[in-house]
Amino acid sequence: MLIAAALAGLLIGLALGLLGAGGSILAVPALVYAAGQPLAAAIPASLLIVGVSSAAAVIPRLRTRAVRWPIALVFGAAGIPAAFGGAALGRSLPPRVLLLGFAALMAVVAVRMLTEHRSSGGACRTSGGRINWRACLPKALAAGAVVGVLTGLFGVGGGFLIVPALTLLLGLDAAQAVATSLVIIVINSAAGLAARADAPIDWTTTGIFGGAAVLAALAAGRLATRLPERAVRRGFAYLVLLIAAAIAVTAIVDPATLPTR
Repeated sequence: MLIAAALAGLLIGLALGLLGAGGSILAVPALVYAAGQPLAAAIPASLLIVGVSSAAAVIPRLRTRAVRWPIALVFGAAGIPAAFGGAALGRSLPPRVLLLGFAALMAVVAVRMLTEHRSSGGACRTSGGRINWRACLPKALAAGAVVGVLTGLFGVGGGFLIVPALTLLLGLDAAQAVATSLVIIVINSAAGLAARADAPIDWTTTGIFGGAAVLAALAAGRLATRLPERAVRRGFAYLVLLIAAAIAVTAIVDPATLPTR
């Protein structure tokens, strides 16, 4: 199981480093089905892994100054209280229902990745190219809150929503959106982890998983400009769809196989 966790960590770090989004959606399923962890332990472990690997993926991008810090802080600030709310909601749901919801979320993520068209125009740009915060602050706060709820509820970073919001709403280019998304994921993951501070964590599995993810994220961050992003995105989306279908079938047909302790 530890080997499977390491391989899954490499895949997640690779996706985060290349795309700035999507990789975290596989962390919880990998920890539950590959590493055999109960859902209550997999979610905080996922938040820790995703937060650390996202921070690692930001490092190669700091030299390019691609991170838009004011935007990252606005999104992150909105997500912090929402993550606590999402965590409280998650504790009240049975694992079977939570995994079915997670499978549905994975399907939405995959479809978005397959159909997404990036734009650098941005509905919130002024004629001078700056962000019109008066018009767009409510939308940015709302998007940040939605991401925060999903982070606390499912243990995901939310980059699949953050990156489109940054490009389509605030007009960031692809490189800026990915780098800024990674910072927001770090903030949201920290908030979600704090909201689940009392949950058990298997530190051995989490360490191996997270270490592999960090190494892959660092390497992928340097390769991001050399690989065809569209092809990588589509291949990853199909993988997410396949895993979502498997999770849904397992949760419906054979819920007894879910790790419970």
